[in-house]
Amino acid sequence: MTAPTVQIHADGTPLQVAPGTSVAAALAQVPPGRTRSSVTGQPRAPLCGMGVCHECRVRIDGRTRLACQTLCTEGMQVHTDTGRPCP
Repeated sequence: MTAPTVQIHADGTPLQVAPGTSVAAALAQVPPGRTRSSVTGQPRAPLCGMGVCHECRVRIDGRTRLACQTLCTEGMQVHTDTGRPCP
């Protein structure tokens, strides 16, 4: 029997993750493993893992959320802050 998975889309790329996986953990599996870019263009990734540093800000289904505090749900659309508009 295969373990159940949840499918999300990160910047248009489909990802299969285990139920209960945070968006930050899911994004860490996709090179380069970042959640956003700094104002100078440097890749940023979660630092604290508990929602204090805000380095994991992403757009989820059109709303800015903290990836470390959000669990993946079926069909979720995640957009990292890369300066591209939401499709």
